Amino acid sequence: MTENQLREKICILAKSLFDRGFTHGSTGNISARLDDGGLLVSPTGTSFGRLDPGKLSTFDASGRHIGGDKPTKEMPLHSAFYDTRSTAGAVVHLHSCHSVALSLLPGADEDNFLPPLTPYGIMKLGKVKLLPFFLPGDPAMGEAVRGLAGKRSAVMLANHGPVVAGKDIEAACTAIEELEETAKLAILTQGLNPNRLSQTDVRNIVDGFNVEWDD
Repeated sequence: MTENQLREKICILAKSLFDRGFTHGSTGNISARLDDGGLLVSPTGTSFGRLDPGKLSTFDASGRHIGGDKPTKEMPLHSAFYDTRSTAGAVVHLHSCHSVALSLLPGADEDNFLPPLTPYGIMKLGKVKLLPFFLPGDPAMGEAVRGLAGKRSAVMLANHGPVVAGKDIEAACTAIEELEETAKLAILTQGLNPNRLSQTDVRNIVDGFNVEWDD
């Protein structure tokens, strides 16, 4: 994919997420790795519904901002995933409603945030780490991700929103949609004692689909 094609793809996928309510206003940020090791990143204060391919922030392989508008203040978060996961080709961060709502409820499993309700959340995300609340833009968020040593492709920032790294921009967007939809199912079935997947079911999914899963 050429750089221009990737710019267009970022904006098309971001608009799709916005149009379907996965994020709102000027919330969320998105980035993707260029073939030369640089990054394309959504600018600060921009809406996913109105990203301009020509104004995306551009970074070189050394992490220097070399073009486009001022980048998102969450760059430390994005950089942490790229630096610790060699397979990361894109990172998406949303302020999606149901995943945030789930992070507000007591009793959340910090090591495995999403309950095992369907195979797809497990297949696309593995275990999602619930991180504590940080002020938006706080570099400590990036340090918390670095502390995971690349073992997680997705984290949930409490009271804030999910962040997912994928092999490419489409994979990252697909995975974060699955995170939000699984959280939605968890909210809809809250207090109803739903039939969750068993530990055996989860292990069969992990083994059968080669899912990253640190026990």
